[in-house]
Amino acid sequence: MERNQMQRQVALARQSFFDQGFLDEQFLQLEELQDDANPNFVEEVVTLYYRDSARLIHGIEQALGRNPLDFNKLDSLMHQFKGSSSSIGAKKVKAECTVLREYCRAGNGEGCMRTLQQLKKEYATLKKKLESYFQLARQVGPAETVCRRK
Repeated sequence: MERNQMQRQVALARQSFFDQGFLDEQFLQLEELQDDANPNFVEEVVTLYYRDSARLIHGIEQALGRNPLDFNKLDSLMHQFKGSSSSIGAKKVKAECTVLREYCRAGNGEGCMRTLQQLKKEYATLKKKLESYFQLARQVGPAETVCRRK
Protein backbone atom coordinates (compact mmCIF):
# COMPACT_ATOMS: atom_id res chain seq x y z
CA MET A 1 0.00 0.00 0.00
CA GLU A 2 1.28 3.47 -0.86
CA ARG A 3 2.55 5.50 2.11
CA ASN A 4 0.19 8.45 1.50
CA GLN A 5 -2.76 6.09 1.33
CA MET A 6 -1.68 4.47 4.61
CA GLN A 7 -1.37 7.90 6.23
CA ARG A 8 -4.91 8.74 5.12
CA GLN A 9 -6.13 5.40 6.44
CA VAL A 10 -4.53 6.09 9.85
CA ALA A 11 -6.08 9.56 9.96
CA LEU A 12 -9.53 8.24 8.99
CA ALA A 13 -9.33 5.42 11.54
CA ARG A 14 -8.33 7.88 14.25
CA GLN A 15 -11.12 10.32 13.34
CA SER A 16 -13.67 7.48 13.38
CA PHE A 17 -12.97 6.95 17.10
CA PHE A 18 -14.26 10.46 17.78
CA ASP A 19 -17.07 10.39 15.21
CA GLN A 20 -18.41 7.12 16.66
CA GLY A 21 -18.03 8.30 20.26
CA PHE A 22 -15.41 5.76 21.31
CA LEU A 23 -12.86 8.39 22.40
CA ASP A 24 -13.00 11.90 23.80
CA GLU A 25 -10.64 14.87 24.17
CA GLN A 26 -8.54 13.10 26.83
CA PHE A 27 -7.08 10.94 24.05
CA LEU A 28 -6.03 14.15 22.28
CA GLN A 29 -4.31 15.31 25.45
CA LEU A 30 -2.37 12.03 25.58
CA GLU A 31 -1.29 12.58 21.99
CA GLU A 32 0.01 16.01 22.95
CA LEU A 33 2.44 14.29 25.33
CA GLN A 34 3.82 12.09 22.56
CA ASP A 35 6.99 13.35 20.88
CA ASP A 36 10.13 12.18 19.09
CA ALA A 37 11.69 11.12 22.40
CA ASN A 38 8.72 8.85 23.13
CA PRO A 39 6.99 8.14 19.80
CA ASN A 40 4.89 5.27 21.19
CA PHE A 41 3.69 7.03 24.33
CA VAL A 42 -0.04 6.76 23.59
CA GLU A 43 0.19 3.10 22.64
CA GLU A 44 2.16 2.37 25.83
CA VAL A 45 -0.40 4.16 28.00
CA VAL A 46 -3.27 2.30 26.31
CA THR A 47 -1.44 -1.02 26.76
CA LEU A 48 -1.07 -0.29 30.49
CA TYR A 49 -4.76 0.61 30.63
CA TYR A 50 -5.76 -2.74 29.13
CA ARG A 51 -3.45 -4.65 31.45
CA ASP A 52 -4.83 -2.89 34.53
CA SER A 53 -8.46 -2.95 33.41
CA ALA A 54 -8.35 -6.70 32.74
CA ARG A 55 -7.52 -7.12 36.44
CA LEU A 56 -10.35 -4.77 37.40
CA ILE A 57 -12.90 -6.58 35.22
CA HIS A 58 -11.88 -9.86 36.82
CA GLY A 59 -12.40 -8.31 40.27
CA ILE A 60 -15.79 -6.92 39.24
CA GLU A 61 -16.89 -10.33 37.94
CA GLN A 62 -15.77 -11.95 41.20
CA ALA A 63 -17.62 -9.32 43.24
CA LEU A 64 -20.79 -9.90 41.20
CA GLY A 65 -20.47 -13.64 41.81
CA ARG A 66 -20.61 -13.29 45.60
CA ASN A 67 -23.75 -13.67 47.61
CA PRO A 68 -24.72 -11.32 49.11
CA LEU A 69 -23.38 -8.71 46.74
CA ASP A 70 -20.98 -6.20 48.28
CA PHE A 71 -22.15 -3.08 46.45
CA ASN A 72 -19.55 -0.92 48.20
CA LYS A 73 -16.71 -3.14 46.95
CA LEU A 74 -18.26 -3.25 43.49
CA ASP A 75 -18.65 0.53 43.43
CA SER A 76 -15.02 0.95 44.49
CA LEU A 77 -13.82 -1.28 41.65
CA MET A 78 -16.06 0.57 39.20
CA HIS A 79 -14.68 3.90 40.43
CA GLN A 80 -11.16 2.67 39.62
CA PHE A 81 -12.22 1.36 36.22
CA LYS A 82 -14.02 4.59 35.37
CA GLY A 83 -10.94 6.60 36.35
CA SER A 84 -8.66 4.45 34.22
CA SER A 85 -11.05 4.68 31.29
CA SER A 86 -11.23 8.45 31.67
CA SER A 87 -7.44 8.70 31.62
CA ILE A 88 -7.25 7.39 28.05
CA GLY A 89 -10.48 9.00 26.85
CA ALA A 90 -12.48 5.76 26.53
CA LYS A 91 -15.80 7.60 26.30
CA LYS A 92 -18.25 4.70 25.83
CA VAL A 93 -16.52 2.52 28.43
CA LYS A 94 -16.57 5.39 30.92
CA ALA A 95 -20.29 5.92 30.25
CA GLU A 96 -21.02 2.25 30.99
CA CYS A 97 -18.98 2.51 34.20
CA THR A 98 -21.18 5.42 35.26
CA VAL A 99 -24.35 3.40 34.61
CA LEU A 100 -22.99 0.40 36.52
CA ARG A 101 -22.06 2.60 39.47
CA GLU A 102 -25.61 3.96 39.52
CA TYR A 103 -26.94 0.39 39.73
CA CYS A 104 -24.47 -0.28 42.56
CA ARG A 105 -25.73 2.71 44.50
CA ALA A 106 -29.31 1.57 43.94
CA GLY A 107 -28.46 -1.95 45.12
CA ASN A 108 -29.62 -3.42 41.80
CA GLY A 109 -27.58 -6.58 41.19
CA GLU A 110 -29.45 -7.52 38.01
CA GLY A 111 -28.80 -4.07 36.54
CA CYS A 112 -25.13 -4.42 37.46
CA MET A 113 -24.88 -7.77 35.67
CA ARG A 114 -26.63 -6.47 32.53
CA THR A 115 -24.50 -3.35 32.43
CA LEU A 116 -21.28 -5.30 32.97
CA GLN A 117 -22.05 -7.28 29.80
CA GLN A 118 -22.53 -4.05 27.83
CA LEU A 119 -19.40 -2.55 29.40
CA LYS A 120 -17.36 -5.61 28.40
CA LYS A 121 -18.73 -5.34 24.86
CA GLU A 122 -17.73 -1.66 24.56
CA TYR A 123 -14.35 -2.42 26.14
CA ALA A 124 -13.63 -5.28 23.71
CA THR A 125 -14.75 -3.24 20.69
CA LEU A 126 -12.50 -0.33 21.64
CA LYS A 127 -9.58 -2.66 22.33
CA LYS A 128 -9.92 -4.31 18.92
CA LYS A 129 -10.21 -0.96 17.13
CA LEU A 130 -7.22 0.54 18.96
CA GLU A 131 -5.07 -2.52 18.32
CA SER A 132 -5.79 -2.26 14.59
CA TYR A 133 -5.15 1.49 14.67
CA PHE A 134 -1.81 1.16 16.45
CA GLN A 135 -0.74 -1.66 14.15
CA LEU A 136 -1.46 0.47 11.08
CA ALA A 137 0.18 3.52 12.69
CA ARG A 138 3.36 1.51 13.35
CA GLN A 139 3.48 0.52 9.67
CA VAL A 140 3.26 4.16 8.63
CA GLY A 141 5.93 5.24 11.11
CA PRO A 142 6.11 7.38 14.24
CA ALA A 143 6.17 10.78 12.54
CA GLU A 144 2.76 10.22 10.97
CA THR A 145 0.97 8.49 13.84
CA VAL A 146 -0.04 11.70 15.55
CA CYS A 147 -2.38 13.60 13.26
CA ARG A 148 -3.65 16.22 15.68
CA ARG A 149 -6.84 18.13 15.03
CA LYS A 150 -6.23 21.86 14.89
